[in-house]
Amino acid sequence: MNANLIEIFSSVQGEGRYVGCRQVFVRFEGCNLCCSYCDTENQPGMHLLLQVENHPGSQRFREVMNPVEPFEVSGYINDFLRELPHHSVSLTGGEPLLHTGFIRELADNVDCPLFLETNGTLPDQLEKVLPYISYISMDIKLPQVTGTDNWENHKRFLEIARSKDVYVKLVVSGDIDVKEFQQAVDLVAGIDNSILMVLQPVTPMNGVPAISPDMVLELQQIALESLKDVRVIPQTHRMMGQL
Repeated sequence: MNANLIEIFSSVQGEGRYVGCRQVFVRFEGCNLCCSYCDTENQPGMHLLLQVENHPGSQRFREVMNPVEPFEVSGYINDFLRELPHHSVSLTGGEPLLHTGFIRELADNVDCPLFLETNGTLPDQLEKVLPYISYISMDIKLPQVTGTDNWENHKRFLEIARSKDVYVKLVVSGDIDVKEFQQAVDLVAGIDNSILMVLQPVTPMNGVPAISPDMVLELQQIALESLKDVRVIPQTHRMMGQL
C-alpha cells in the first residue's frame, strides 16, 4: 500500500480544461511507458526522499523518507487544504494508476475531489479507483511517441472514464505522424464526439522538435471535422514559471 512519491506541493494546474485552478499536486514515481518528450524523472527507486512543500505556494520544501503511507500523505494534503481552498488534488506522475490501493486509501482520508492525470493505458486499474475520482485528464499516447500500440487500451479506458468529468489531451510535436493523429481523433469521436480534446504543443526536449503555429491550426482543423470541442493549450505553468 505504501508508495514512493517524488513531491507534494500546491500550485496552479497548467494544462488542459482546468488551467489556472489551484491544486495540491501529488507526484508518483514510476510509469509503464517511456515517452520521447517526457519531462519527469520518474524511474522506480530513484527517489529515496519525498519533497513536501512547507506551505502552499512557498516553493520551500522539507524531505521525508520514501516509501510513505497513504494516511501520512493525507495529513500533508489536509494541512494545505486548511491553509487555502483548492479546486482538487491532482494525482500525477509518472503514472498514478500503478498505485490503486494507495489512491483508494488516500481518498478515504482527504475531503477534496481527486483529479487523475494519466496516460490512459490501464483500464483495469482505472475501474478499481473510479468511484473515488472526480476529474480525469487522459493522455492519448501515439505509437510514434512510445514505440508501442496502445489503441485498444485507450479505447477501453475512455469508455470507462466517460462516466466522469473527462477530457483527452494529446501532445503534438513538429514531427507528428498525421495518420496516427487522425486515428486518435477517430477513437475519441467513435466513443463520444462531445468529449473535449486538448492539443498541447510539445515543450521541446530530448530532441523532440517544436511544432509550428500553422501546423497546430491544421491539426485543430482536422480534429474539428469530427469533434465538437478541440482546444489548443500549451503548458501554461512553464510560461508562468510555476511548478
